[in-house]
Amino acid sequence: MRLDKYLKLSRLIKRRTLAQDMVEIGAVRINGNTCKSAAEVRVGDTIEVAYPGRVVKVSVLTSDETQLKRNAAPYELLEEKKVDREERPW
Repeated sequence: MRLDKYLKLSRLIKRRTLAQDMVEIGAVRINGNTCKSAAEVRVGDTIEVAYPGRVVKVSVLTSDETQLKRNAAPYELLEEKKVDREERPW
């Protein structure tokens, strides 16, 4: 599944266009690498999302669209740390 679609369906980011914008500025990483919004998300991948006040690191449990729409657990939270809002975490 595409990264931007996964971020929206897993509710890490509210809208797909916002997910695309965040990926474009480098606020989202897969397995520690910057990527494009069309990058493929697979089970076991680690996704890091940098929000303005925190960075969230999750492990993908399912990337199946049907399961995500039926409210399956999309990810496991690995780490959440607070960062200074004035500095970019990456």
